[in-house]
Amino acid sequence: MLKSMPWSSGPVACDPPADGPLKDGRLRSDSPRDRPETGPYERDVPVRTSQSTPFARIGRDPEESTAVTHPFLDLAPLTAAHFAAIEQRVARLLSTEQDVVITQGEALLPLEGCIRGAARPGTTALNVITGPYGQTFGNWLRDCGATVIDLAVPFHTAVTAAQIDEALTEHPEIDFVSLVHAEAATGNTNPVAEIGEVVRAHGALFMLDAVASVGAEPLLPDAWGVDLCVIGAQKAMGGPAGVSAVSVSERAWQRMAANPQAPRRSYLSLLDWKERWIDGGRKALLHAPAQLEMLALEACLERIEAEGLGALMTRHATAAAATRAGALALGGGLEPYVYEARDAAPVATTLRTPPGVDASEVVARALAADPVLPLVAGGGALSKEMIRVNHYGADATRGVVHSALAALGGALAESGLTVNLEAARRAVTDAWS
Repeated sequence: MLKSMPWSSGPVACDPPADGPLKDGRLRSDSPRDRPETGPYERDVPVRTSQSTPFARIGRDPEESTAVTHPFLDLAPLTAAHFAAIEQRVARLLSTEQDVVITQGEALLPLEGCIRGAARPGTTALNVITGPYGQTFGNWLRDCGATVIDLAVPFHTAVTAAQIDEALTEHPEIDFVSLVHAEAATGNTNPVAEIGEVVRAHGALFMLDAVASVGAEPLLPDAWGVDLCVIGAQKAMGGPAGVSAVSVSERAWQRMAANPQAPRRSYLSLLDWKERWIDGGRKALLHAPAQLEMLALEACLERIEAEGLGALMTRHATAAAATRAGALALGGGLEPYVYEARDAAPVATTLRTPPGVDASEVVARALAADPVLPLVAGGGALSKEMIRVNHYGADATRGVVHSALAALGGALAESGLTVNLEAARRAVTDAWS
């Protein structure tokens, strides 16, 4: 059967499976994330048999043409106006009046671009470490010649505004502050509103990595005094990882323009976007955009607008609360890695395994039972003691939380530990009520 697919210039071969499709030739996914409670994330997925092909011949005479088309190919060019319109939607998502640039790469691109644009010899930076990305920022800052003061807090907690204030008071020369809003890797989130007030009173430039917080919890760069706010769409937004965005304050632009070491005529350069794109009235793009990723970003923004940002954040907060409550009720020695619920990120819940139980082995057993579950062991040295439940985007649903805890319970039981699956189920259901 030939069907028209999104963004396709022609039909696409899609054979229906023998066990009977829905009336439009599609089957509903069996993934736990596609249960009725998923709301706008509920979706049907195309199914292809081994005889199917995603390609179809094009041309007036298919027998003479060797050209093929595909829903991801042969798209009309993404215009500058279309690109700018997507940037405007990102700005609305962030409630910002600052300049927004969509960078053509994963969020590490603008994060490094921000640091290399703003830091140089003579810069004194306060770098807050609540997880692995804070460590990376410190390395970049030192590479730029900056003097770096690391403020490291245990991964089971969050940094406080009082700690930031103490560091700024002790080192009045600090003129740059870098912070990760939420660390999905460690499961904590930091109180940016209070921290921003302290940083603003000190006068330092404030850079925030909000990749794991945007869409999952409030994010207001203008109101909080954030000068450089970097987001990515691949977590709570449920979008692509191949493009990212940054909002830039006027004083951040001035800081970069005055920095002779700031990248220019470089893929890392934010100044290029300012001088050649923004100041030029957004009429001509710097280079060919990542078209598929831009269209996917636009689609995920449309989906967020349809669900409502408030509803999206509520869904993530509920998923986090349900996972935490369910893990405590499950037993088996599991406990929240982040001690206080107020410090726990809505985007992911980290759990500590009991002594003598290897977290990576527990995750491997759980995934053997259900490979699509969003479970992963902690990174590096944390791999033996931390389990992460990534309940973000399409996985911020009751069905996914139930399934993830059930799989973990089964894996712990295989290790000889006593678990209570029914208590965990009730705790999740109560949290979602």
